[in-house]
Amino acid sequence: MFDKILIANRGEIAVRIIRTCKRLGIGTVAVYSDADSRSLHRQLADEAIHIGKAPARESYLDIERILSAALGANCSAVHPGYGFLSENARFAERVTSAGLAFIGPPAGVIATMGDKIASKELAIGARVPVIPGRVDALLDLEEALLAAQSIGYPVLLKPAAGGGGKGMRIVRSPGEMEAALASSRQETLKAFGDSRVFIERYIEQPRHVEIQVLADSHGKVIHLGERECSIQRRYQKIIEESPSTAIGEEQRHRMGQAACELARKAGYVNAGTVEFVLDAGGDFYFLEMNTRLQVEHPVTEAVTGLDLVELQIRIAAGEPIPFDQQDVVCNGWAIEARICSEDPARGFIPSTGMITRYAEPHGKGLRVDSGAATGSWIGVYYDSMLAKVICHGKDREQARLGLIEALNGYHIEGVLTNIDFVTSVLCHPEFARGNLTTGFIDTHFDGSSPKCPPDAQNIEMAALAAALVYHMQTVAIRESLRPMVSLIGARKDHDGTHPYILRAAEEIFEVLLEKNPEPHRWTFRVNGHTFDVITPEFEFYRRRLKLIIDGQVHRFRLKTEHSFLFVAFSGITRLFEIYRPKEWDFLKYMPAKVDETPDNVLVCPMPGLVVEVLAGKGDRVFRGQNLVVLESMKMQSGVASPTDGTIEEVRAVAGQAVETGDILIRFKA
Repeated sequence: MFDKILIANRGEIAVRIIRTCKRLGIGTVAVYSDADSRSLHRQLADEAIHIGKAPARESYLDIERILSAALGANCSAVHPGYGFLSENARFAERVTSAGLAFIGPPAGVIATMGDKIASKELAIGARVPVIPGRVDALLDLEEALLAAQSIGYPVLLKPAAGGGGKGMRIVRSPGEMEAALASSRQETLKAFGDSRVFIERYIEQPRHVEIQVLADSHGKVIHLGERECSIQRRYQKIIEESPSTAIGEEQRHRMGQAACELARKAGYVNAGTVEFVLDAGGDFYFLEMNTRLQVEHPVTEAVTGLDLVELQIRIAAGEPIPFDQQDVVCNGWAIEARICSEDPARGFIPSTGMITRYAEPHGKGLRVDSGAATGSWIGVYYDSMLAKVICHGKDREQARLGLIEALNGYHIEGVLTNIDFVTSVLCHPEFARGNLTTGFIDTHFDGSSPKCPPDAQNIEMAALAAALVYHMQTVAIRESLRPMVSLIGARKDHDGTHPYILRAAEEIFEVLLEKNPEPHRWTFRVNGHTFDVITPEFEFYRRRLKLIIDGQVHRFRLKTEHSFLFVAFSGITRLFEIYRPKEWDFLKYMPAKVDETPDNVLVCPMPGLVVEVLAGKGDRVFRGQNLVVLESMKMQSGVASPTDGTIEEVRAVAGQAVETGDILIRFKA
């Protein structure tokens, strides 16, 4: 066994490898760039070596610097993780020629399987089903048109030397071929330094199913079942699971045998993944082989109980695989969600900045692989993935619901993330039914929003949570700002019922809270539907809330935005305005805004007396920020800014009587 391993990677995969090495008693050496000087993987490793500037080509892609670090630290092996140099044949060759073990397949195998044309030829030789098409690279437009005619439209142009969706173009008619071929070659050359493109039939609405294989240096090759990776956006996987709802035992055996035969034919050693596509009829075709650990490997670990990183290390050290194919037993179901730093509402553009608050979910069957923590800086130089959340259950539904609940409680501030988007995918009825294809997102979502209406009960529970938080905040104020935690469910809370009206855009919710004599227990009525709610002691936070609703644990993420309350729950996000009934009555009878009313003014919503003006001329204010406090019928209410802007004129003064429609503040145009 190796005594010290250098991890030629960063982020969550570096942390994950360190975890296994520590369990095995193997020393770890991390490498880091300028951008990762405060990174979690640097902190957790036994040693850490600086290898250059933030750009990857000057650090994590610099072969000589990484080799120098490994040799200087007296390492005996290098683990490449995934991404960066993990599928670089030259790197693998340089590692072994330097006298170190490469924890991955031989360099020659990486080169062969990384070439899509060569790997397809190998698959044909191993009698593995391949997608109909031309195996060799296209020479020109004429050849492409002839090939497409023989294959039948639609066809897919694919780069020979890469993956990840780069360079791929769907061609549905001869008239589209010229432009598609030119753009495919241009993007392929830019991405991989190789302009070769080949052509194959495009399979409409396929499923993406892959087989995990292990091969040792003693000739044993086995598989560990399949993973379904059909939920993709722009050819990038978002949610993965094991097993697949599309695969039965007989199909699993055939696909597993095909994957193992391909690995044998290639002379494969170590862990690898053979990827297939399934057409609508259930037939499978070879897609490619990834010669490294996959991002989604934890779902296989969850159902098999095996540590793939440990097996990688042991195989690289020359040990045989310690079990046979018949010993592999898969138990239950596991689903993984990738959490990325991005803004789904703005076309999933990357989000950068420092993570100011970070709290991972915990629970039975739950695992979080993350390289992030409070204080982590998320920059522009590397992949946007922050973490992976994996849930294992006795069946698919238990795993799905467990993962949804975990994501409801996953709290990250400082950067925007896709947590609510992936949760909405998990909550989609078609996902729950297992009706998956690689076009799932395009079919069922409009941008980041589901095309089908959200679950009405989930929206009502989000409103319930918002009303409870608002209620406890007002109770806290009345109780002289005593800690809210001590008030939750306490017998000294005010008895009786408490009505509220909530508005989220065009949605209206009538909520009635009724304190139960039993401690920590409430009855809620939301738009006529009744919920039994238990508020566990010490489980109420300003940004997270745990409730037991009708016997089921639910978690909510919360954020106060001036006079509004933001709630995220099961893929649903709502910004609630909360009123007491008398306040709402005033709002209902407010005259509708006419076109002549300027957009740059704050209008009085009801008759009353100005108690306080909270901002002055020249102040920069934001939508939802309370600017004036009014008193009416012995109730005080804040009047919020309708816009982001700068105050040009304040017309309201304390003690002034105002009427509905009076202009209180004017903003700069």
